Amino acid sequence: MAKPAKKSEETAAPPVSEILKEPAEIKYAHELEALRQNEKDEVPAAWKLSPRSVLAYIVGTKKPLTATINGAQVEVPITRKFFGDDTIVERSIVTLASERALLLVGDPGTGKSWLSEHLAAAISGCSTLTIQGTAGTTEEQIKYSWNIARIIAEGPKPENMIASPCMISMRKGAIFRFEEITRCVGDVQDALVSICSDKAIAVPELPGDAMVFARPGFNIIATANARDQGVNELSAALKRRFNYVHIPVVADQKTEVEIVRTRSKELLERYKIAARVEEPVLKLLATVFREMRNGVTAEGVNVQKPSTTLSTAEAIGVALDAAIHSRYFGSGVVGADSIGRNLVGSIVKEDLDDVKVLKEYLSLVAKKRGEGDAQWKAFYEAAISAIK
Repeated sequence: MAKPAKKSEETAAPPVSEILKEPAEIKYAHELEALRQNEKDEVPAAWKLSPRSVLAYIVGTKKPLTATINGAQVEVPITRKFFGDDTIVERSIVTLASERALLLVGDPGTGKSWLSEHLAAAISGCSTLTIQGTAGTTEEQIKYSWNIARIIAEGPKPENMIASPCMISMRKGAIFRFEEITRCVGDVQDALVSICSDKAIAVPELPGDAMVFARPGFNIIATANARDQGVNELSAALKRRFNYVHIPVVADQKTEVEIVRTRSKELLERYKIAARVEEPVLKLLATVFREMRNGVTAEGVNVQKPSTTLSTAEAIGVALDAAIHSRYFGSGVVGADSIGRNLVGSIVKEDLDDVKVLKEYLSLVAKKRGEGDAQWKAFYEAAISAIK
């Protein structure tokens, strides 16, 4: 009997270590398993964890959990994934425990997709059943399409149908994620109305009453950019089928610094960059972003706001760029000058008038602070040099 052919290196799935960005259910597999082993509450149908454990996974626990991992008993810390208000996570979990779909709304960089991914990973054990909404998204991408060659040869059969991530979620009883739903045109959005209401997809091309019914555990998490709400606004029918949860910009500087510290550390570890952004530099970065975002400094000086959304995600990007730049083209120490050098690209994007906004902040605020603070002086000089 002939041995089955081995998969080639090109077609075989890469080992986890070779995946650039691991899905949450893989990266945090030990935490999810520890929560499962320590489960003490009732778990809803088709969920992997109870609502209380889902919350613990996302907001973290004070003490590590004891669990058996790979045959050994170990202490597993449950780290915080979402640094916003815990009640936002609670309301999201409550919505998903019902039959209503969840819509996470917020400014760019507030963690909508991040929260969506971790909710799906904790509830379904799978966060990759996703559609990225664009102006080119079609109804077929939400429901199903066909293998045209086989349709011509054999006609419409179930095995010739190409299921969408939404249909796969329905069959598995899992969470389906729809990113940037308001980027899609209204007709495409409305394809979700019957799915949200009937929890089924009709397939009229197949003979008989062909329907794909959702299994218990199926639900939808959609995200929408608050700045795009008017691009393709949801219909009244679809709005009624979603529970809206608004995610605000991080309220306090301490939390923002913690987010930037945690996420930049994770990204640097992923890229194997031996660099660290020290606390004073993180605080300076968070201060710059907060003051320019709010249009007022800690001293009460009014400054112009840039057209760009200065989100926490942008601050993380600046910290990461500064660390990489310092590693390869600098001394290896991430100083305030590294932040100033890499700040410009996050503030000046589409509108070149934002150069004037940044110059004003540097002249009125950073330069003055630099007279008595070496960190601010280094930041000011590097940022001004980068603009020129």
